[in-house]
Amino acid sequence: MGKNAITRPPSAFRRVPRTGVIYVTAEAERRGFSPEDPDWCNLGQGQPETGPLPGAPSRVENIPVGLDQDYAPVGGLWELREAVAQMYNQLYRKGKASQYTAENVAICGGGRVGLMRVAASIAPVHLGHFLPDYTAYAEVLDIFRRFNPIPILLEPERAYAFSTENLAHEIQGRGLGALLLSNPCNPTGKVVHGEELREWVTVSRDLNCTLILDEFYSHYIWVGERETVSAAEHVEDVERDPVVILDGLTKNWRYPGWRVTWILGPREIIEGSISAGSFLDGGGSRPMQRAAFDLINVEHAIKETRAIRDAFLPKRNRMIEGLRALGIQPDLEPQGTFYVWGDLSQVPESMRDGQMFFEKALEKKVIVVPGEFFDVDPGRKRMGRPSRFRHHARFSFGPGIDVIERALSRLAELIG
Repeated sequence: MGKNAITRPPSAFRRVPRTGVIYVTAEAERRGFSPEDPDWCNLGQGQPETGPLPGAPSRVENIPVGLDQDYAPVGGLWELREAVAQMYNQLYRKGKASQYTAENVAICGGGRVGLMRVAASIAPVHLGHFLPDYTAYAEVLDIFRRFNPIPILLEPERAYAFSTENLAHEIQGRGLGALLLSNPCNPTGKVVHGEELREWVTVSRDLNCTLILDEFYSHYIWVGERETVSAAEHVEDVERDPVVILDGLTKNWRYPGWRVTWILGPREIIEGSISAGSFLDGGGSRPMQRAAFDLINVEHAIKETRAIRDAFLPKRNRMIEGLRALGIQPDLEPQGTFYVWGDLSQVPESMRDGQMFFEKALEKKVIVVPGEFFDVDPGRKRMGRPSRFRHHARFSFGPGIDVIERALSRLAELIG
């Protein structure tokens, strides 16, 4: 190769940006962060603490492989699909004529994989998505270009409320064929639940707009009467109602490293997602699916959920209290998830920008996520306009309480 040879990457490839947790973790690693280093306080993490909790089922520490050396079916092990369907029926569909079966479930190797399968199956429609919402939606909605992503703005001044009337107006006015959202919402903690969620499902049915619901935080609920929340409770006909649910062991069972997740919905949609999986990912891990079978039942789910509430609700309250003492105000107290969506407008001017706050916090070995990452912008089409959420940051109370206390103390030193 001559001295003038081009060494940059081939022009046929684009630079894929790091977003959200991936970005902040990479930047922290450049400054010496390691998950094993107890001196770091990772309030940017997107996973809950994974160790034992009082009252929770025993943690799985060993997984036998045995003869499970072959590929798993792309749709997942049949017995696990049946277990997921029956768990939803028992939790949400008692007494209803229409029940989920194994054919209404596809098992995937992670939440993003499930989202990609669904995205690859969507017809060329207008697909609505909310701002702010989960950072990974941006790249998924950009890569699968058969449909047209349509942003829908939620207002901090209204605590990110979005009425059923608003929903019907957006679907009809923008001609939406599908709507993607996380519920509970990552990052704001807003939850659509109870009668409001029933009305959302009714509107989607009446206007034939598919609701694609990311319910990965649906067992972290701090409001209402239900310990868990799912649109599955309000579906009338599992084959006809246009409701697709994504969930898994990642958050609600606190096994993020297992990468065992599922898609739940009408059989036709599930078949399409399995076809997409045949060329996207080829299916999940057979041994992990086999091990997951013992965890997918109502008794285990409820016991784990109650332990989560007992452990995480005090952390939530402490995080809210601690951030407010620093001048960081939540737009609303989180109704779900393990995040606080903080407004930085009242901290010293040099740290009111989420990116600047993030960089200065790294100097104290504290990791947070700048708010601009949740301003979902597929294809980066907003022409460089400043993000509406540049004065926000997401703070996770997923870590243990000792980490939260140390982080709040260090941020107090930073802010002064």
